[in-house]
Amino acid sequence: MLTTEQLKQIKQLQDECEQFENLNLKLNWDLLTSRKQNEKNDFFHIKNNRIIGFLGLYGFGPKIELCGMVHPVYRRSGIMTDLLKKGLEEVINRGCKKILLNTPANSQSGLGFIRNTDSIYSFSEHQMKWKEIELSNDNKMVTIRKAQTKDKEQISLIDVECFGFSYEEAIAFNAELPTNYSQDTYILEFNGLPVGKIRVQRNNNESWIYGFGVLKDYQGRGIGRSALIQTVQNEVNIGNSVFLEVAASNDNALKLYESCGFARYYTQEYYEILLKN
Repeated sequence: MLTTEQLKQIKQLQDECEQFENLNLKLNWDLLTSRKQNEKNDFFHIKNNRIIGFLGLYGFGPKIELCGMVHPVYRRSGIMTDLLKKGLEEVINRGCKKILLNTPANSQSGLGFIRNTDSIYSFSEHQMKWKEIELSNDNKMVTIRKAQTKDKEQISLIDVECFGFSYEEAIAFNAELPTNYSQDTYILEFNGLPVGKIRVQRNNNESWIYGFGVLKDYQGRGIGRSALIQTVQNEVNIGNSVFLEVAASNDNALKLYESCGFARYYTQEYYEILLKN
């Protein structure tokens, strides 16, 4: 678990790095602020009682993502190389088979560092922001409600079918279901049946949509579109800007999001670490 002071310094370092290169780092603040006590997920380089280098591990079912940063003044001194070595040792000890490095597509420092690692390009992900357009929801058979403890099994089954989790991975990932204002999981119902889910993370008047999936047997019926519109309307009504992320190769999702008023503004790239047998 990260301390209040550590979180404060991580945020300060993030702001300085982003301003220096005019980019947007993906540090998954919902996970940073809810770290488990018994897991080693965060690595630091400290100078004069200040964090000048950071690497975070983020587990998403069958894969672990790594994202880090070094203060511009202290780059090219081996700090991130050392942090990555420590992070990979931890990940490999857990037996993880898929490890991804994440960097903003416009980060010359991030891309330069990754080129010197034993990794290959995996995929890109667009970050999108909703622009104010008129939205109309005509599908009255679709409703959304906050997930409850009883929904964990169904949420896990959706993760298995929609996001490539194994059943065991999904159960472990959803063991603790957040139910607070800053982060909520919602169940999508079609004629009263739970057929999908969507998660909303809120921070500083921003709402981020994650984990949005509909079971395959129910796709193509306008369920996703209706649920997305309802979610956007709910978040706008509380005064928040709305964002989401989508894989660049997911044409169907991109078309849906763009038709509902989302526009791309940043791209993140992912590179898979090649593990030696």
